[in-house]
Amino acid sequence: MNVIDLFSGCGGLGLGFKWANYSTVLASDIDENCEKTYTHNFPNVPFIQKDLRDISTKQIQDIVSGKSIDVVVGGPPCQGFSLANKNRNKVEDDPRNELFYEFVRVVKDLQPKAFIMENVRGLLSMKKGQVIKLMKEAFENAGIGYEVDYKILLASDYGVPQNRQRVIMMGIRKDLNIKPEFPNKSYSRPVTVWEAISDLPQIKASEGDEKMSYPIEEANTYQSFMRTKSKSVFNHVAMRHTQRLINRFQVIKAGESLAHVSQEHAAVKRGNPKEKSKIVFSQNNQRLHANKPAPTIAASFQSNFIHPFLHRNFTAREGARLQSFPDTFIFKGMRTKMSWEKGLSQYQQIGNAVPPLLGFAIAKKLHELLEGSKFKESDFRLFEAPELQETFKD
Repeated sequence: MNVIDLFSGCGGLGLGFKWANYSTVLASDIDENCEKTYTHNFPNVPFIQKDLRDISTKQIQDIVSGKSIDVVVGGPPCQGFSLANKNRNKVEDDPRNELFYEFVRVVKDLQPKAFIMENVRGLLSMKKGQVIKLMKEAFENAGIGYEVDYKILLASDYGVPQNRQRVIMMGIRKDLNIKPEFPNKSYSRPVTVWEAISDLPQIKASEGDEKMSYPIEEANTYQSFMRTKSKSVFNHVAMRHTQRLINRFQVIKAGESLAHVSQEHAAVKRGNPKEKSKIVFSQNNQRLHANKPAPTIAASFQSNFIHPFLHRNFTAREGARLQSFPDTFIFKGMRTKMSWEKGLSQYQQIGNAVPPLLGFAIAKKLHELLEGSKFKESDFRLFEAPELQETFKD
């Protein structure tokens, strides 16, 4: 089935759908570095690097060249959504709201069999639940209309080594008489941080190269899957840390963060290193447990989390592993980013992405619904549920 991938980011959801044998016929995102990463990893997919408000339905139809569009997927930003404006197709109080309606516009104009919209869990509580209700109604009345449902999915239930929760809204065109359903939990025990990254080079702060060799063989099924068809490790360069920061990391134990250190190792005010900062966030410099899945890997994870055993932050590749991006997926653009630089960094691209394994679970379930038959594992086998160690060595 053919897919259009809007607000694609670097391609996490697109990769999940590819694993489930869908064919992406067009992708789009406004970010220039997302385009670089996406086109590198999906070289045969046409990409429009523009704001969706500047992309007409005709332009989309011209690019897909008469191909039927079965599914439209995407995660439009909805942070500023407001119910105050009665003209719901032209929300003027916050430009970010228009992007949701542009997503609806594409669905309404193309009338695909189904759509998938992904967003943060907080969407459900916005305006005491009225925002998600309004969104559901917008799709229910888009063209022929869609049977719509939504659910919070936990990424670790589907093989992702991360306790990431996301709202997934699924709509299926009403004339197909199919009700939306969501994938069942497929893992009785989550993959852990150490199971996900222990085979990567164990580099210290400031170490690493853009291309490295694997130091050891894979230790479990998850690592085997991550290394499929990969001969080298990319995007595995550790951040530079001052000795003062390294000294702080050395006293932080698993599960602890900046909030647990003594005044000697506390953060200082920006621009005034002689005075301690009074602003402390619980996830700042948090050392992750080796034998648990990671917390949500957000766009800011480059400074949020500390390696389970080494005294440094995570590399982009380690973050990619925790998001379930395979090692063959290469990230482009700047590794980290200064505030004045344009485009998303590799870390931001990874943190913003839908975990591909979560995308795969959604795509597989949607395939079963639309085709009216169970997805044939004989046609495509991603990897079997890993039989992983229950104990760990420090």
